[in-house]
Amino acid sequence: MSAWVLPDHIADVLPSEARHIEELRRDLLDTARSYGYELVMPPLLEHLESLLTGTGEALDLQTFKLVDQLSGRMLGLRADTTQQVARIDAHLLNRQGVTRLCYCGPVLHTRPGRPHATREPLQFGAEIYGHAGVEADVEVLRLALDCLAAAELGGVQLDLGDARIPRAVLAQVDAPEALLSEVRGALAAKDASGLAQLSRGFQPAVRDALAALVGLYGGSEVLDEAAKALGSFGDVQAALQTLRRLAASVPAERISFDLADLRGYAYYSGARFSMYVAGASDAIVRGGRYDEVGAVFGRNRPAVGFSLDLRELVGVVRPRELRAAIRAPWSDDATLSQAIGALRAGGETVVCVMPGHESEIDEFRCDRELALRAGSWTVLSL
Repeated sequence: MSAWVLPDHIADVLPSEARHIEELRRDLLDTARSYGYELVMPPLLEHLESLLTGTGEALDLQTFKLVDQLSGRMLGLRADTTQQVARIDAHLLNRQGVTRLCYCGPVLHTRPGRPHATREPLQFGAEIYGHAGVEADVEVLRLALDCLAAAELGGVQLDLGDARIPRAVLAQVDAPEALLSEVRGALAAKDASGLAQLSRGFQPAVRDALAALVGLYGGSEVLDEAAKALGSFGDVQAALQTLRRLAASVPAERISFDLADLRGYAYYSGARFSMYVAGASDAIVRGGRYDEVGAVFGRNRPAVGFSLDLRELVGVVRPRELRAAIRAPWSDDATLSQAIGALRAGGETVVCVMPGHESEIDEFRCDRELALRAGSWTVLSL
């Protein structure tokens, strides 16, 4: 085997893709900034307990672990950035009001999330802390859609759910955790017959609610059906009201509902959303409310956010045209150097052609050239 073969599901990013990813990164960060989100850059490496406490425990199997040669303590390479941003909000910023933060950087996974996925996603995300009202959910949802619009990605299908709905029903079940885990699995798989078998010893009202819940996916009519079938359980009515508000904040033709979706069940505390686009094998964006994320750091603040993988995003968006550039000869002529410097200072890309390489193609689209005309260096169209 070659010494230069990379590990499975790890790959170099070559110029064309790297350029596209970087342009997307800038567009998404600019979009987040236009909403007032501040950029933070957490470290790739942290003490393991900081990464895996609280809701981060679900990431244990996805986290690379190593021993710090300085302290002897266990370290982890982050598998997700949300825990770190919650720590920053709780301990470094420690603001009393609303805090809006965004980030973009690599995360590492011990295993790919699905076939052909990378183990080194480039995670972009935005999070708002300190507001418990639905307004924060609406803002994050709109920001996520605007980020996809900034990536020139259309045809987005939005799927909405709320963790409080299945949780309110399952809260009425007095059963061992092993059985509850099987019930959650049957709900997630939409396995109505399996769910009926597992719940045969439950109270009739709970059995009926679970049977209804497994089929509550589709258009807006799902919310009315859920109000009738599940409205007497816990926070269901409040959750349905939140979903109606979120649905009203974006074009209706983009929306579907899945009230039995249990992805992130232990993580999300309220409304959650997923966004799907043509060409992607799974959701391109996931987000929602996770109010418990900062509890382990001593500040149990309301929190809503979303994240996406830029390396996955670049695979489904339309390729962008190469940046226009100016071709210039290589010379020690001082006036040429001055002309090139002035063009670059004005925002132009100037590619100096090395002697003997005039016909080579590079990553830039040279549509002009810098040529000596009448004793001065002039930009001419090619």
